[in-house]
Amino acid sequence: MEYVSSEDLKALPNLPGYNFRQRKGNYPRQNSWNLVNGVRIEQKEGLSHDKPKFVKVSKAQDMWRSGSFPDSETREVFKNAGASMLSQELPAWDALDRHVLRFSGYFKESVVEANLENFRVRRAIIYYYLEDDTCQIQEPKIENSGMPQGQLIRRHRFPSVEGGYLKAEDLRVGTVLQIYGRNIYITDCDPFTREYFEQAGMPQGPAEAEETDPFQATREAMKSHASTQPRTYEKVYREVMLGGGHINADMQQFLENDKKILRFYAVMDDVTTPQFERRPFTIMFFLADDTLEISEQYPLNCGREKFPIFFRRGKLPLGPYKVQGPQAQARKKSEFVHGHDLRVNTTVQLLGNYNFFIYDADEFTRKYFRQKLGMELEPMVDVRLPERTVPRAKTPPYTGYGTWEDSMGSVTHLVPKLPKKDLVKLFQHEGKVLRFKAKFAKPKPEDADRMFVMSFYLQDDTLAIHEPPQRNMGIVTGRFLEKGIHLNQVTGRFFEPNDLLPGNVVQVYNHELLILDMDEYSRKVFENPDTLLRSFDLEAVLQKLRDSMRQQYPLVRDIFRRFDGDHDGVLTVAEFQGALEKFGFQLAPEDVLKIMRHFDSRKDGQVSYNEFCDALLDPDWTTCMLQTRGPLDDTHDDAYATRVSEKTAERTETNQVRKAVRDLGDVLYKKHGMIIRILKEMQHITHEDYVSSEQMMKALEAVGHPFRLEDVQRVILYLQPDADLESVDYRKLFQDAVTSFHDVSASR
Repeated sequence: MEYVSSEDLKALPNLPGYNFRQRKGNYPRQNSWNLVNGVRIEQKEGLSHDKPKFVKVSKAQDMWRSGSFPDSETREVFKNAGASMLSQELPAWDALDRHVLRFSGYFKESVVEANLENFRVRRAIIYYYLEDDTCQIQEPKIENSGMPQGQLIRRHRFPSVEGGYLKAEDLRVGTVLQIYGRNIYITDCDPFTREYFEQAGMPQGPAEAEETDPFQATREAMKSHASTQPRTYEKVYREVMLGGGHINADMQQFLENDKKILRFYAVMDDVTTPQFERRPFTIMFFLADDTLEISEQYPLNCGREKFPIFFRRGKLPLGPYKVQGPQAQARKKSEFVHGHDLRVNTTVQLLGNYNFFIYDADEFTRKYFRQKLGMELEPMVDVRLPERTVPRAKTPPYTGYGTWEDSMGSVTHLVPKLPKKDLVKLFQHEGKVLRFKAKFAKPKPEDADRMFVMSFYLQDDTLAIHEPPQRNMGIVTGRFLEKGIHLNQVTGRFFEPNDLLPGNVVQVYNHELLILDMDEYSRKVFENPDTLLRSFDLEAVLQKLRDSMRQQYPLVRDIFRRFDGDHDGVLTVAEFQGALEKFGFQLAPEDVLKIMRHFDSRKDGQVSYNEFCDALLDPDWTTCMLQTRGPLDDTHDDAYATRVSEKTAERTETNQVRKAVRDLGDVLYKKHGMIIRILKEMQHITHEDYVSSEQMMKALEAVGHPFRLEDVQRVILYLQPDADLESVDYRKLFQDAVTSFHDVSASR
C-alpha cells in the first residue's frame, strides 16, 4: 500500500466543508518563560500581552576580567573588549527597582461658590516609576484645609496626549502635564531626577517659583496682624499707677515652684474584696498650682486592669467628696487638701471614705520639709505583709554515690546542671596531697596485717585509698577506693583533713579504718597551715621565674613592658605579684617581697628597668670566670616592707595627680569657649581675683564638669606648689593648665 504525500492531498479536489487531516512532522511546545541573566521573565508569546522592558546596564569588572585564560586568543578578545562585552541587558523591574523620578508642581481649581476667592492653588507631587513606566500623583496634606487630600491619581500607566503612554522624556520642568482634564504645571524636581536626566543627555531646566494662593495669603496676613494695640511697658506702668492692670496673683507661685512635686507613698487596706489586699499608691502634690494626683502602683500579677490614675490631677476638697452644682459657691483655698498637711506615718482620709496610710516620701519631699517648713519627716515604715509560708519539700537523704552537688542538682533543678568548681581553690592547691597510713580498726584474722595509704587531695577535697603490695599475703592489693568525694560515716559529712589525724577512726562504705601516721609534708601542714601557700622553694621559684621570662619574649625590654602595666618605668609590688601569678606561683605576700627584694638591688621599694635587667640576665664577662649570683635571702625584712608600702602609696598618689591635671587640661584645652564660661562663673561667685579650692570646685560643677575637692587641690599644688589653697589666682592657674597640657601624658 502506497502512502500519499501531503502535497498530493492538497492538490486533490474536496467537497465544500471537507478536507483531509494533515500530518505534522513535529509537535513543538510553546514556551511562556525564559531565563535572562539568571532571572525568570515572561516572553512575548507568554502569559502577558506586553513585551518585557529591557535596559542595558554596565557590567562589573570582576564579572569579565577575572579567571585564567590558557590561550592568547582569549586574552586578545578580552583586551579589546567592546561596549557589548562591558554591558548586559536586564529586565527593567530588576535593574530599575525602586528608581523613582519625583517632580513637584501645582494646578488651579476653580471655586465658584465663594466670594472670597475665584480659584485655589493646590500643590501636587508626581512620581514616575522607571521599573514599569507607571505614574502616581499625590497632594501634600495641609491641616484644616477642608479638602480631601493625599492620593489624587493612583499608580498606573498614564495615557499620553499624543497617543500611547506617558514616558519619562515627556516630564520636563517648566511644562504642563495634561492628565484627566487637569493641567499640572511642573516647577521643580529632586536631585536624583536631575542627575538621571543629566546622565541621559537631557538636563532639566532650573526650578521655578510656585504661584501663591490668594486665599491662603489672606489667612496668613490675618494671623500676623493683631486686632488691638501692642501692650508696651509704658501702658503696663500707667495701668499699675492708676490702680488697675492685669496682675496674676498665682504667677509668682508658678515661677518659683514649677516642676516641684511633693511625692508621698501610701497604702490602702482594701477589705471590700473577698481576699484581703493592701494596695500601694503614690500621692503627688504639685506646688506650682496646689493640685493633687493619686496614682495606683500595681504589683506584679495583681489581676487588676491597668488604670493607674485613681484621682486625676486637680484640687481635692477636704472632708466628704461632693459633686458641686452650677449654682454652688466657689470653695476657699483653705478648704482644699494641701501638701503641707501630709505626714509620714499618718493616716489621711481622701475622696470621702478612703483611708490612705502614708509610709514614706521621696528625698526631695524630705528636703523640702526640712528647709522650707523646718520639720523632719519620720523614717520609712515597713508596710509589707508577711509572705505566706509554703512548706518546703524535705530534701531526700544523700545516697553516698557521686558528689553532694550532683545529687542536689536533681533536687533544685528540673534539668540538672553541671556543678561549678571552685577554681580559686583548684588553682591555689593544685598538686598538694596529704598522705596518711591506716589499717582496719576491727580486722578479721586474715586482715590483721593489711596496711593502707589514704591520699587526700586539697584541690577538690577528694579521697583515694591504696593498699601497697606485701609478700605472701594472698590478697590482691592495689587500688582499694577510687578517687572521689566520699562520705565519712562516722561524722555524717564529707571527708575533711581534720578527720584523718592519727588516732581517729573513719568509716567509708562500712569499712572502719584506724589512722596510724602521716607523712612529713602533712605534718608540716597541720603544724602551720600557712605553709599551704609557702610550700615552694623560693630559690627554685626564682630560677623558674627567670627561665619563664626569658622564654616569653626575646628582648628584656619587651618582658619589662609586659609586666609594667601603668608604663611608669618601675615595677611595684602589685605588678610583681601579677607576674608571679601569670607563671602559676601563688605565693604569700612576704614571699613576694623576698623575691622582689632580690631584684631590687638599691632596696628602694621598687624595681627599675636596669635592676630588672641585672637580675634577669647573666653577666657578659667577669674577671673571675667562676663568679655566680648570690643566693636568695630567705629572711623577712620589716624595713623593706615599709619602704614598699610607701612607694606604692607614692605611685598611687602620682597617678591620681597626673589624672586630675590631665582631666582639667581636657576641659580647658579641648572644649572651645570653656575658659570664658568658667571665668564668668567665677565672677558670679566672687568679685576678687583669688578664690579658694572649694569655690573653684563649685564653678567647675556649675559649667557641667564636676571635680572632687581632692582632685582640685592636687591640680593646684601640681601647677603652683607654693600656692595657698584658700587664695588661688585662678587666671594664672588656668593659664598654667593650658600651657602644661601637652607635658602631662596619659601613659609613659
